[in-house]
Amino acid sequence: MRGSIGEIVVYPLKSGAGQSLPVAEVGRRGLAGDRSWMLVDVNGRFVSGREWPALVRVQVQADGAQARFALDGAAALEVAVPADAPRLDVEVWGSRMSAADAGDTAAAWFSAAFGQPLRLVHADAAMQRPLDPKYAQADDETAFADGFPLLLLSRSACEALSARAGRDLGWRRFRPNLVVDGVPAHTEDGWTRVRIGAIEFDVVKPCVRCVFTT
Repeated sequence: MRGSIGEIVVYPLKSGAGQSLPVAEVGRRGLAGDRSWMLVDVNGRFVSGREWPALVRVQVQADGAQARFALDGAAALEVAVPADAPRLDVEVWGSRMSAADAGDTAAAWFSAAFGQPLRLVHADAAMQRPLDPKYAQADDETAFADGFPLLLLSRSACEALSARAGRDLGWRRFRPNLVVDGVPAHTEDGWTRVRIGAIEFDVVKPCVRCVFTT
């Protein structure tokens, strides 16, 4: 079956606002820059939009050297990508890893914005986070995504849901990386392999969406 890529989206900060791109580089961890930054609480556990919906309003402009964070008109925070920085043991859904700490200035900015002690961490090259071996090869890994490097969704599935709901729900609430056009609704549920240009992807499992979507 042939479809086309209608949207390419990265989320530089886990649970932060998405950025639509015309093109993207694909690496071992998924789309370059996707979910490479994350907020953690005092226990090192990730903080997400499930508990703090305002996180989705954090706009991020990031490249390989620095990131600029903005929220609701407040003075923006500019952070250099950590190099030789202290490391923090952090956790995402029971998966433990060592991430680079972005420093006290970033921690103070986010703690003030959300009213609780937070630290910003970065998924640098030294961080190792292998995928669930039930669905992956031995050297597969991801950054701070919930479980896997990429999330794919057909636009028609979102349109079908909107039709059942009686209002336009859009696709953005599901936070996909790739939106596919030109295929019937939910056809992607049965895919096991996808070719985009010269790159082939294994479709390993469905993603059950959570309260974040509402």
